[in-house]
Amino acid sequence: MMTENIAPNEHERLRTLETQVRVLAQAVKALAEGLEEIPSEDVEREKQAAHGARLAHELLLSQGL
Repeated sequence: MMTENIAPNEHERLRTLETQVRVLAQAVKALAEGLEEIPSEDVEREKQAAHGARLAHELLLSQGL
């Protein structure tokens, strides 16, 4: 396994980076879903986009990003 040569203090740093990448991916997904046009739903586009942006912002804030 590649992590065998990583110093113990670097493991924590790697875990932190992995968590931040996951949160960033969730934030991007929330933004994309907020901007996605779904013809079968009768939702106001501005409200949908605002909801996605708010969710993305909350995700980022929750991780101090």
